[in-house]
Amino acid sequence: MKVNLHIDRLVLEGIDLDHAQRPLLQAAVEAELGRLIGEGGIGSLASGGAVPSVRAAGFEIGADGSPSRLGHQIAQSVYGGTGK
Repeated sequence: MKVNLHIDRLVLEGIDLDHAQRPLLQAAVEAELGRLIGEGGIGSLASGGAVPSVRAAGFEIGADGSPSRLGHQIAQSVYGGTGK
C-alpha cells in the first residue's frame, strides 16, 4: 500500500533550533512517521481524507536534544495524536 502524507505546517513551541539543523529534523520526522505508519497503519484515514489539525501530546526534550532524537519524539507525538 502506498501512503501519501502531507503536513502543511508543524508548529513547535518552546524549541529553539538552529536553521541549519531543520533539514535534519525534517528528515527524522519523516522517517519515524513512515516507520510508525508502516507498522501500525493510519486507522480511519486508510480510506483517504484530510484532517485540519492534530493536537500532539507534549514531551520532554532529553539531554540528547539532537535533531534526530527530537524528530523521533515529534513523530511519535504526532502519530499518537492521530488516535492510533
